[in-house]
Amino acid sequence: MVRRDHLERAVLESLWGNPDGLTAPEVVDLLADRHLALTTVHTVLDRLRAKDMVVRERDGRVFRHRATRDREEMTADAMLAVLADSADHTLALSMFVRSVSPADAEAIRKALGGRRV
Repeated sequence: MVRRDHLERAVLESLWGNPDGLTAPEVVDLLADRHLALTTVHTVLDRLRAKDMVVRERDGRVFRHRATRDREEMTADAMLAVLADSADHTLALSMFVRSVSPADAEAIRKALGGRRV
């Protein structure tokens, strides 16, 4: 059984790779190695729409779906959600920053406007 979040992620990956959007049959074709039914893809797209992660627009007789946010925005959202679960944000951030690579630490410094981390 494929986990729902893995399937949602695969569909989002397909959409991120096609910024003009995809129809459900096009998603099925792109994920052909998963042997998904069209109804399954429709269900996943509907769930993603309910989460405001996907929008759909009519394109003739079909709907074209697009991701509402890019991969990096969703990664940042996931990181913030995990931090929100922490009882001690300062400790969690401290442990995170100490565990990143020097290159990532430099990227964090730049993102903070040069402030020392």
